[in-house]
Amino acid sequence: MIQIQDTIVSEEILERKFVCNLSACKGACCVQGDAGAPLEYQELEELENVFEVVKPYLSEKSIAALEEDLYTVDTDGDYVTQLVNGKECAFVFFDEQNITKCSIEQAYVDGKTSFKKPISCHLFPVRLSKIADYTAVNYAYWDICKDACTLGEELGVKTYQFLKEPLIRRFGEEWFRELTLVDEALENEKSR
Repeated sequence: MIQIQDTIVSEEILERKFVCNLSACKGACCVQGDAGAPLEYQELEELENVFEVVKPYLSEKSIAALEEDLYTVDTDGDYVTQLVNGKECAFVFFDEQNITKCSIEQAYVDGKTSFKKPISCHLFPVRLSKIADYTAVNYAYWDICKDACTLGEELGVKTYQFLKEPLIRRFGEEWFRELTLVDEALENEKSR
């Protein structure tokens, strides 16, 4: 583990290679699992603000689920996105290749909102948790991402490099620079 500012970072995000491969997994991380995507408290209002904007992207069953509750609480007591019939996140839609897409992110790309998507979705496969006064930054291995790991290996892209934008969004430029310096130092040690 590496301490950077008020975070404790797993070395796995420096060691493991990862590049999302949507053509292989079809966005399974938005469909599989036992709960919706984790939400930070301040994102609850963002979901309320963006709901009307994302409705045109959504199916009737997604709209119905979201009209019931935009978010819910999981078994750990944490806020998560609503699911449709216990399956996919209610904010997703399926494109013509049956690839799962985020309606919030699509609205962002289309210039209809400034909220890109929940940070937990943007950071995946990294998951955040609280440990005392620190935020733990961990790699969450999930078998559905094996194609992303393979592609990352082929391209030589480390998980944290792939996640540069969301890591900066969550922790800032200086934090990311520090993480990069730690990675460079560790690589230099290995090459001795």
